[in-house]
Amino acid sequence: MDNQFLLSLIVGISVGGAAGYLGSLMLSRRMALVAGPLGHLTLPGIALGLMYGFDVSLGAFPFVIFGIVLIWLFEMKTKLPMEALTAVVFASGVAITFLFLPIEQAEAALVGDISRVRHAEVIISVVLALSLFFVVRKIYSKIVLMNISEELALSEKINIKTYNLIYLGAIALIVALGVKMVGGLLAAALVAIPASAARNLSRNLAQYAFGAMIIGILSSFLGIFFFKLTGFPAGPLIILMGTLIFIISIIFRK
Repeated sequence: MDNQFLLSLIVGISVGGAAGYLGSLMLSRRMALVAGPLGHLTLPGIALGLMYGFDVSLGAFPFVIFGIVLIWLFEMKTKLPMEALTAVVFASGVAITFLFLPIEQAEAALVGDISRVRHAEVIISVVLALSLFFVVRKIYSKIVLMNISEELALSEKINIKTYNLIYLGAIALIVALGVKMVGGLLAAALVAIPASAARNLSRNLAQYAFGAMIIGILSSFLGIFFFKLTGFPAGPLIILMGTLIFIISIIFRK
């Protein structure tokens, strides 16, 4: 097996699985599409990574964090709806990106390029994806309880602010890792589609959460496999494989 193909598979499977698992929690909170605007916020960081030759996830992460803080500050100052502020911030990020990103590198920024990952990037991505999975698994039941009733969560002595901060940090991290695979445009689909398919097929919460993880892994594997066969960009193929699984899940919906 080609070494570069194997490295791409390892990154895709680990990040895709973690994204699906976190996506099941995001879908429960009706936050799956939050990853979309955050994905756009990563574009300036991706552009810097492409121009100066460092890991795009490393460039993307600080921009996601900066964007979240900026939206939070604007909301406190203006009291405008979160959707409006998110639109202002992510549109500005996209505009800044295309001021200095060479047009020939735009495709990698928008739809990702997993075909050139290096060994160090593989190790970092796998370690972060596994860490994220275990952190989310640890907080999963508490976030679910907070979804049901914050008053009930407070009665169980759950620190809502702390867990929300951890939860938002996990979203920022998965978006930063996901841009390596699917780019800034498709980050929301990486978490939303596996969770949606798993919801159609699951009978309980455990099946739903781990089903989303398995579908995320399968979508990534198939997308990268067909990239190897066809030469089409891996990012869109990963999303299309997830969409195909989602359509099949409708047929077998529980």
